[in-house]
Amino acid sequence: MNKKQQVILPKFTQLLDEMGENIKLARKRRKLTAIQVAERAGIARSTLYLIEKGDSGVSMGAYFNVLRVLGLQNDFLKLAADDEFGRKLQDLDLLK
Repeated sequence: MNKKQQVILPKFTQLLDEMGENIKLARKRRKLTAIQVAERAGIARSTLYLIEKGDSGVSMGAYFNVLRVLGLQNDFLKLAADDEFGRKLQDLDLLK
Protein backbone atom coordinates (compact mmCIF):
# COMPACT_ATOMS: atom_id res chain seq x y z
CA MET A 1 0.00 0.00 0.00
CA ASN A 2 1.45 3.34 -1.09
CA LYS A 3 1.20 6.32 1.22
CA LYS A 4 0.45 9.64 -0.43
CA GLN A 5 3.22 12.14 0.33
CA GLN A 6 1.98 15.48 1.61
CA VAL A 7 2.94 18.48 -0.49
CA ILE A 8 4.19 21.38 1.60
CA LEU A 9 4.96 24.66 -0.12
CA PRO A 10 8.59 25.72 0.22
CA LYS A 11 7.76 28.84 2.21
CA PHE A 12 6.04 26.67 4.83
CA THR A 13 8.74 24.03 5.11
CA GLN A 14 10.69 26.58 7.17
CA LEU A 15 7.97 26.36 9.85
CA LEU A 16 8.33 22.59 10.02
CA ASP A 17 12.12 22.93 10.12
CA GLU A 18 11.82 25.31 13.08
CA MET A 19 9.40 23.02 14.88
CA GLY A 20 11.79 20.09 14.48
CA GLU A 21 14.68 22.19 15.75
CA ASN A 22 12.60 23.26 18.78
CA ILE A 23 11.86 19.63 19.59
CA LYS A 24 15.53 18.73 19.27
CA LEU A 25 16.55 21.61 21.56
CA ALA A 26 13.90 20.59 24.12
CA ARG A 27 15.34 17.06 24.13
CA LYS A 28 18.88 18.34 24.60
CA ARG A 29 17.87 20.75 27.37
CA ARG A 30 16.50 17.75 29.24
CA LYS A 31 19.78 15.92 28.64
CA LEU A 32 17.97 13.03 26.97
CA THR A 33 19.58 11.03 24.20
CA ALA A 34 17.79 10.39 20.95
CA ILE A 35 17.69 6.69 21.83
CA GLN A 36 16.04 7.39 25.21
CA VAL A 37 13.34 9.60 23.67
CA ALA A 38 12.67 7.22 20.80
CA GLU A 39 12.31 4.24 23.16
CA ARG A 40 10.03 6.13 25.55
CA ALA A 41 7.91 7.42 22.66
CA GLY A 42 7.66 3.94 21.13
CA ILE A 43 9.17 5.00 17.81
CA ALA A 44 12.29 4.13 15.86
CA ARG A 45 15.39 6.29 16.28
CA SER A 46 15.13 7.10 12.57
CA THR A 47 11.60 8.45 13.10
CA LEU A 48 12.84 10.73 15.86
CA TYR A 49 15.53 11.96 13.46
CA LEU A 50 12.80 12.82 10.93
CA ILE A 51 10.75 14.59 13.62
CA GLU A 52 13.76 16.66 14.64
CA LYS A 53 14.13 17.62 10.97
CA GLY A 54 10.45 18.65 10.77
CA ASP A 55 9.52 15.95 8.27
CA SER A 56 5.92 16.25 7.09
CA GLY A 57 5.67 12.52 6.40
CA VAL A 58 5.78 11.56 10.08
CA SER A 59 2.41 10.94 11.74
CA MET A 60 0.93 13.43 14.18
CA GLY A 61 0.80 10.57 16.69
CA ALA A 62 4.57 10.18 16.58
CA TYR A 63 5.05 13.93 17.04
CA PHE A 64 2.61 13.82 19.96
CA ASN A 65 4.40 10.92 21.64
CA VAL A 66 7.74 12.72 21.43
CA LEU A 67 6.21 15.87 22.92
CA ARG A 68 4.65 13.71 25.65
CA VAL A 69 8.03 12.23 26.54
CA LEU A 70 9.43 15.77 26.77
CA GLY A 71 6.51 16.92 28.93
CA LEU A 72 5.26 19.23 26.18
CA GLN A 73 2.06 17.40 25.26
CA ASN A 74 -0.07 20.47 26.07
CA ASP A 75 1.59 22.27 23.16
CA PHE A 76 -0.80 20.28 20.96
CA LEU A 77 -3.65 22.28 22.48
CA LYS A 78 -2.08 25.44 21.06
CA LEU A 79 -2.53 24.24 17.47
CA ALA A 80 -5.22 26.38 15.84
CA ALA A 81 -6.32 27.61 19.28
CA ASP A 82 -6.24 31.28 18.30
CA ASP A 83 -8.18 31.37 15.04
CA GLU A 84 -8.03 35.13 14.52
CA PHE A 85 -8.95 34.97 10.83
CA GLY A 86 -11.89 32.63 11.50
CA ARG A 87 -13.17 34.90 14.26
CA LYS A 88 -13.06 37.92 11.92
CA LEU A 89 -15.03 36.00 9.30
CA GLN A 90 -17.55 34.97 11.94
CA ASP A 91 -17.87 38.55 13.21
CA LEU A 92 -18.48 39.83 9.68
CA ASP A 93 -21.22 37.26 9.23
CA LEU A 94 -22.78 38.21 12.56
CA LEU A 95 -22.91 41.87 11.57
CA LYS A 96 -25.13 41.11 8.56
